[in-house]
Amino acid sequence: MKISLQIVFFLLIIGSLVYCASKEDIKTSFPQKIKLVYFQKWIGGKESKGSGTLFYIEFETPLSKDIQLVKIYFQNQEADFEQSTKNIFVAHLAPKYINPDLILHKDSRTEYGNQAPIITKPKFALKPTEALLEYKSNGKSYFFKINNPKEKPMIAYPSVIKPKK
Repeated sequence: MKISLQIVFFLLIIGSLVYCASKEDIKTSFPQKIKLVYFQKWIGGKESKGSGTLFYIEFETPLSKDIQLVKIYFQNQEADFEQSTKNIFVAHLAPKYINPDLILHKDSRTEYGNQAPIITKPKFALKPTEALLEYKSNGKSYFFKINNPKEKPMIAYPSVIKPKK
């Protein structure tokens, strides 16, 4: 009886250590003051032009040299950041469309070569109103959860540029 209790206790300790080791380091505050966080969806005038989301982070002062923005995870997508101005960073989130040729026929035997869709799980389980910012500070990776980023009106780009008169 005493040995079985020790084994159960030992397994609980190992299980908790494994769980803690695999958990990401999510910070509750960012090391620098963030002025504004928002996203803006865009769509091209033609189907071939595509669509996507632009995710912006604006800082009150230029980002410190020992902090690097790596990625943003938002609405089951991820993207790298680019510096737009000295205080504004933008990430271009684009949906991953795979439009395979499908054989559709009234005789189901001719549809044999169609492949089933590949469903991939997102890296993080986030709500649609949450974003996860990955950044490096002094060479070590951290994560910062952003709750309820503001949504700005959609940008609709024209399909054809009108000539000047």
